[in-house]
Amino acid sequence: MSFDETLQGDVQDLLDTLRASGGIGLCAPQLGTLRRILVLDLSGEGTAPEVYVNPEVLGRRSLGFVQESCLSLPGVTGSVMRSAQVRVRALDVDGASFERTLENLHACALQHELDHLDGRLFVDRFFLLGRWRFRRGAGARLRARAGNGS
Repeated sequence: MSFDETLQGDVQDLLDTLRASGGIGLCAPQLGTLRRILVLDLSGEGTAPEVYVNPEVLGRRSLGFVQESCLSLPGVTGSVMRSAQVRVRALDVDGASFERTLENLHACALQHELDHLDGRLFVDRFFLLGRWRFRRGAGARLRARAGNGS
C-alpha cells in the first residue's frame, strides 16, 4: 500500500463520514474502497480519532457479550461475543508501525471494524436463534427495501 495523497484522502473521507454519521468506527470497504483501513473515534471518551492501516490482532483476553449496532444495518442491534481486551498492531497514515492495547468499548469497536475488513457483519456473530430472528425481522425488511424480496 502506498502512503500517499490517495491514502490521506481515503482516511479523511472515512473520518468525515464517521463524524457525520455519529458512529464510533468505520472502515474503507463501507465506503467502497477495498483497502484495509479503519478509523475509530471514541472522542466522547476523551480520545482523538485513530487510524489503523493493515491492522492485525496480536492477542485477545476476557470474552463476553456486548450489545452492538452498525451503520451498515440501521436499526439493527444484537448481542455478540467480543474480547474486552485486544492487542493490535497497525500502521499509521505515514506508514509508521505501532502497537496498542485496547479495552472495553474501544476493543469492541476495533473488532467490529476488523470483521468488516474480513467481509463479516456483526449479525454473522449472532447465535442461531439471533440469526433466525434477524433474517425473519430486520433482515427481511432490509432485503425488501433493497428490492431483493428473497
